[in-house]
Amino acid sequence: MNPYPLTIMLMSMALGTTLTLTSNHWLMAWMGLEINTLAIIPLLIHQHHPRATEATMKYFLTQAAASALILFATLMNAWSTGEWEIKHMLSTPASMITIALMMKLGLAPVHFWLPEVLQGIDMTLRLILSTWQKIAPMALIIMLHKWLNPYLLMLIGLLSALSGGWAGINQTQVRKIMAYSSIAHLGWMITILPMYLPLTKLNFIIYLTLTMAMFLSLKTINATKLSAMTVSWVKAPTLTTIMLITLLSLGGLPPTSGFMPKWLILHELAKQNMMVIATMMAISALLSLFFYLRLCYSLTLTQSPNNTNSTPTWRHKTNKLTTMMSITITLSTMLLPLTPSITTL
Repeated sequence: MNPYPLTIMLMSMALGTTLTLTSNHWLMAWMGLEINTLAIIPLLIHQHHPRATEATMKYFLTQAAASALILFATLMNAWSTGEWEIKHMLSTPASMITIALMMKLGLAPVHFWLPEVLQGIDMTLRLILSTWQKIAPMALIIMLHKWLNPYLLMLIGLLSALSGGWAGINQTQVRKIMAYSSIAHLGWMITILPMYLPLTKLNFIIYLTLTMAMFLSLKTINATKLSAMTVSWVKAPTLTTIMLITLLSLGGLPPTSGFMPKWLILHELAKQNMMVIATMMAISALLSLFFYLRLCYSLTLTQSPNNTNSTPTWRHKTNKLTTMMSITITLSTMLLPLTPSITTL
């Protein structure tokens, strides 16, 4: 894409997210969400490919339906209360806005668009959809958490964690696996939101770090399927080893950074005497861990680094910038010792 339109679209996305984060008025927050959505549409469709067109239409229709529901709920709330302030919500409009924001985030049971959209676009846009585009809806949920129905939030969170774990098991496309991983991680955040807000913020920050590290690594080795990951050791042995640790961090295994939020969330659920929910969340983590270990198996054990049984791949020197990838990979693997300091903030 020409750099001038690309710059305009990226600046519009930043403007829309900033507008939503800094507004106290529902119309301004809704306008920020709309600017954010409309700015990414040209980027999704610029490939002129049938899959990109299909993914763009699915994304646009889903986001438009969610935005219409948000506008309708805020109009109902303003009609009843006479206020447009975000923190002035009644129970019925708040539940409608919860469903709309869940649709924008891609949480169960309205998560079916996310894997299909990520399947049809390139890796950079997958990174943007999985990280940047989640910031504004998640910020609205965090601002509204005192007025939202806690039982509805916990039900959606638990359903998302289980759906993300079950649906990702039989996938062979890395893009869909990362989509279901996103659904499962967001489910953990929504589950703990009614009980302890700082844990939701911590989990969201670590999710952004882990997802960014994984997508940047996948973009560097150009892997979109499990079959492509089996020869990544020949192309980039060092990065493949680091990706293995990043995948274990996504699965929540100690001593990586991904273990921290799961450990703290399960601890908080146990403190609140919610043993059944804590057990089901732990089981959903095991489901997600299964397909992360499957990716690890494809990366490291399906082909020996010394004996290539398939067509050899040349090791070309990459000219891509790896600064952001290095920073996010480091953060995704080495934050666990800082847990006592982070929890006191």
